[in-house]
Amino acid sequence: MSERKLTYKDYAFVFIQLTLFVAYGLPVGIHSINFPDWPGYAGLVILGLSIFLGLMALAQLNTRLSPFPSPVSNGKLITTGAFKISRHPIYTALIFSGFGYGLYKESLFKALIAILLFILFYFKSKFEEKLLLQKFPEYKNYMESTRRFI
Repeated sequence: MSERKLTYKDYAFVFIQLTLFVAYGLPVGIHSINFPDWPGYAGLVILGLSIFLGLMALAQLNTRLSPFPSPVSNGKLITTGAFKISRHPIYTALIFSGFGYGLYKESLFKALIAILLFILFYFKSKFEEKLLLQKFPEYKNYMESTRRFI
């Protein structure tokens, strides 16, 4: 199988993703949302479930993990486990953990970054899926039976 060639889109998606991750970690307090206690606890539950989903997907990908949307040359199509729940379980885990932690911290800034991550991962996954359809013809059936995110 031939070695994959990364494009400027691969690098652009990863650069924007890393920039948003760094921004998420900044101690910016543009506005705090004051909720009763229960939404904060719900945020922790969402965070915990997201971490579990992400760890399941990481274990399934093993050495085939890449931050780039272009499929790895030695990759195979995985449709079980975390990938039965979502076509992009790591993106899903990152989006929901961002929302969950933002809810827990009552941070409007973190919620906005999570929304930007959702938008980024939507477009990154569309690009990735175009390439996956070329590599795996059976991906079309998988797309019809499994949601992009949850």
